[in-house]
Amino acid sequence: MTLHTLSELIDEGVRGRYVLIRSDLNVPLDGSSVSDDGRIRASLPGIKALADAGAKVLLSAHLGRPKGTPEAKYSLAPAVARLAELAPGLNATLAADTTGPAAKAAAAALADGSVLVLENVRFDARETSKNDAERASFAAELAALTGDNGAYVDDAFGAVHRKHASVYDIAKLLPSYQGDLVRTELEVLTRLTTDTERPYVVVLGGSKVSDKLAVIDNLIGKADTILVGGGMLFTFLAAQGHKVGASLLETEQIPVVKDYLKRAEAAGTTFVLPTDIVVAGRFAADADHEVVAADLIEASSFGASGLGLDIGPVSGAAFAAAIAPAKTAFWNGPMGVFEFPAFAEGTRVVAAALAATTAKGGFTVVGGGDSASAVRTLGFTDDAFGHISTGGGASLEFLEGKELPGLSALER
Repeated sequence: MTLHTLSELIDEGVRGRYVLIRSDLNVPLDGSSVSDDGRIRASLPGIKALADAGAKVLLSAHLGRPKGTPEAKYSLAPAVARLAELAPGLNATLAADTTGPAAKAAAAALADGSVLVLENVRFDARETSKNDAERASFAAELAALTGDNGAYVDDAFGAVHRKHASVYDIAKLLPSYQGDLVRTELEVLTRLTTDTERPYVVVLGGSKVSDKLAVIDNLIGKADTILVGGGMLFTFLAAQGHKVGASLLETEQIPVVKDYLKRAEAAGTTFVLPTDIVVAGRFAADADHEVVAADLIEASSFGASGLGLDIGPVSGAAFAAAIAPAKTAFWNGPMGVFEFPAFAEGTRVVAAALAATTAKGGFTVVGGGDSASAVRTLGFTDDAFGHISTGGGASLEFLEGKELPGLSALER
């Protein structure tokens, strides 16, 4: 895959030119404030490079999943406010719409070296449309904002797995380039799939096993050890014949998981499942809870109504021991409901083990999304790990071996 780079674009000259950069501002909010600005900070170097080179920077991004019409709770305003705090010299402002009169007027008045953020691209239903013509018409409106000599930079790795107008169709209309964030993500993920230094340990968590099936399938025989936590672990326990109470369970996936466990043994990949679980009587931060053996969840004081909300301390120690010898480690998905302090310990232990592996020279990757939020919420700094991905779903699809539309669109 040959992709032109941001450095090439800047070397060609961008002063006075409009450059539309697709960035990832899809950040979690606490009310009207950004609760984790990791994706904004990761996007800043590309934005600053263009602004410092004198480009008129138009920034497109999404936040959340609006229904194709403007919704105040999904406005990019909080993200732009945080962007302005992190880099006041950018003079970043937010247009009141995406490609409408406000955006056109603001773009026309944009000074060299300044940044105009277009309002949430998903406020327009054409952005995510399955209809090629509809997406193309929206992409044409975005391209029109750049005038006669515009360019496009994709620096939103978290969106490259989407065939959306601002990711895929726009690249057909403007000279297109790969941003440095996207380049770094690809380099990191390639290290996880090609000539990976062993032992290679993968930690998978999160709520649904169905979200991880394809990546598990692709990792069997490649990873030495796969540790399973989070809500998805209960489908694995059920596949082993254990009762899981009222814990999250995808019954229809039990046969698939049974097959994975059987195939892994033959392929030399070891699955490590929790041996103890933190079980609660209800889903709440202040819920009564206790630690029970993984095969005795319904023997807890909560009976069949018990909910598994974290891995237990014995399991946490076992997971840390499994991570310790790793030369390469990839983690996607928290071990429990880390947002509730009572059920965050399993996630904290895994994060600490990965940080220790990094300190010993191991290559560790935290796979974006909830995992990235979790490590920051629990007080870990980004430099405690080899790389914190902004990708989430895009990272998983890369590891599954899928083609990513946003990347293929950049080839020319």
